[in-house]
Amino acid sequence: MAQVCQICGKGPQFGNNISHAHNVTRRRWNVNLRPIKAKVDGGAKKLRVCTSCIKAGKVVKA
Repeated sequence: MAQVCQICGKGPQFGNNISHAHNVTRRRWNVNLRPIKAKVDGGAKKLRVCTSCIKAGKVVKA
């Protein structure tokens, strides 16, 4: 399943691991997603939402 917030569309970011010997390998930072029940169009629906959207009040919990 894709690591994408269903409210803001935020996805994983990519970068490098750099060791002490300066060996470079790719890595990714995933979004902190939480499954919640939210009010959508008058009914309840399960969404995968990032914690920053929950804190900002962009989601109304059902």
